[in-house]
Order: sequence, then C-alpha cells, then structure tokens
Amino acid sequence: MEFRHVSVLLYEMINVILTNPDGIYVDCTLGGGGHSLALSEYLSDKATIIGVDQDEDAIEAAGERLRGARCSFIPVRSNFSKIDEILTSLSIEVVDGFIFDLGVSSYQLDEGDRGFSYMHNGKLDMRMDQNQSLTAYEIINFYDKEELSRIIHTYGEERWANRIASFICEKRKESFIETTEELVEIIKAAIPASARRTGPHPAKRTFQAIRIEVNNELSILEPTIKCCVNRLRSGGRIGIITFQSLEDRIIKRTFKSLAQGCICPPNLPICACHNKRIVRSIGKAIKPSRQELDVNPRARSAVLRVVEKI
Repeated sequence: MEFRHVSVLLYEMINVILTNPDGIYVDCTLGGGGHSLALSEYLSDKATIIGVDQDEDAIEAAGERLRGARCSFIPVRSNFSKIDEILTSLSIEVVDGFIFDLGVSSYQLDEGDRGFSYMHNGKLDMRMDQNQSLTAYEIINFYDKEELSRIIHTYGEERWANRIASFICEKRKESFIETTEELVEIIKAAIPASARRTGPHPAKRTFQAIRIEVNNELSILEPTIKCCVNRLRSGGRIGIITFQSLEDRIIKRTFKSLAQGCICPPNLPICACHNKRIVRSIGKAIKPSRQELDVNPRARSAVLRVVEKI
C-alpha cells in the first residue's frame, strides 16, 4: 500500500516556522514528508531538512518525495525523543526550526495490519516503530485489569474504562484477543447502548489510549520540547500540531513555563529566582480553516502552537 497522508495545517506551519531560507530545519514527525516537501519549496540549496521518523515505511516514502528537493534532505530513522543524539551525530549545534505533527498518519490508520484503526480489521499492533517489542496485543492480553483501566481512563479519558477493562479480562479467559475487530466488539459490549448512540465511535478513546501506551507518546513530550529549545538558534521557532487534549495540555503547559520570567512571590523586593524567559509565543493557537475541514475531516481536532526562542 502506498504511504498516503494529508498533512494538516500545511502552509500555516510553513508560514510560521520559516525564518531563514538558508537554515537548518528538523521535521521531527516526518511521516510521508508533506511538511518537509512544502518547506523545501521555500529553501535555498544551502539549507538542510532533517526528517525524523521511527516508521520505516514513512522514511522510505518521504525519501522518494524529497528526492528532487533543492535543499539537502537527511532522513533519520529514530524517535524524536532522541533529538539531542541525532543532532550530535550529524555535528549540528543549533537549528532554525522544529516541526512536530503528533497525529497518526492516514496511512497508518488505513493500513489494517498496523492495528491503529477501529474501522479496519487487523492484528493488535499499533507500533509506530516496527522494531520495538511491545505491541497492543501484549497490553490487551497481559496487563492486569487495574492497569488496563488506568490506561484507558487516563490516556483515553474514557468514562467506561473500568467496565471495558473488565470485559477485556473476561473475554481473554476464553482465548487470546488477536484482532482489532475482536477488541472493538468487546468495547461495544462493555459500553451501554444509550452511551453508544451519541459522540464518537465507541472504540475511539480506548484505541487512542492503547496506542499512547504502546508508543510512550506523552511522557516524552516535555523533555523533548526543552531539548529542542536548547538546540534552537535565537529567533528560531518550534511549531507543534496536536490532535487530542492530553497532548495539547502538555504542549501548552510546557510552552507557558518556558515563556515565564520571574516566578518569585510578588512581595519580594528584588528577584531571587533568576528565572529567565527562554521563548515567546507566536500568535494564538491556529486551527484548520473550514476549507481544509471540507477536504480533510480528520483535521477537525488539530491545533498548531508556535514559540520563538528569545
């Protein structure tokens, strides 16, 4: 299957992240290369784009798309949490911009065998990095009820988490749960019919929660952002697109803390904390236009936040 993905807030991202046409930029979630390709159109032959992704299909697809780019393109198969190691290995000290698109790609959702989608049957996988050992299968079949409930409630914000965990544990006593279709049916059975009639697909929140656990998606965000800020040139920018509230809250909180100056109590006559602002916010959060939503309904929950290093 061809790696297809419609990049969200494409030119909104490029408009805010591009500060130097000769600069170095890192696309930390390369995917099919949509943002990198669009960015390359505005860069000179002196510029460099480093594309990071842990999905081997994404690396291959993006490499093909950027083959004719005027600027240099360096694909790196890794997790963006290792950005410090990546830049050090490339002998790069500072960069002009970082791009993050934290959504699951259309390719991953539509390719049933990857196990991300509750709409397509496939094995319980959900790994962004196909080389890692932990999959959704292990979580669903071997985590205890309390841990399953915690994950589904915390990462999926699912009100029926405890009931879903109970149904999963009862079902796996009969036989191992092997496919996404089986899991969807268990979730549907666990959620009362009245609750299933409104809101999103009944399996959406649970699938989100399991995917986050498989890929350790939330705990790496804050330290990665801080590392990227340290690697930014003065005037360089970080743009991050999120698709769910848990991620967005982490990004918003981290950006706010980095943009905060003195944190001393107001009654102190002089500053004793010596806390300095490191970044400033660039405009308000950006959301997709009506025109984009008409073309790509999957963009409806996207939010782009941008900061600039002072």
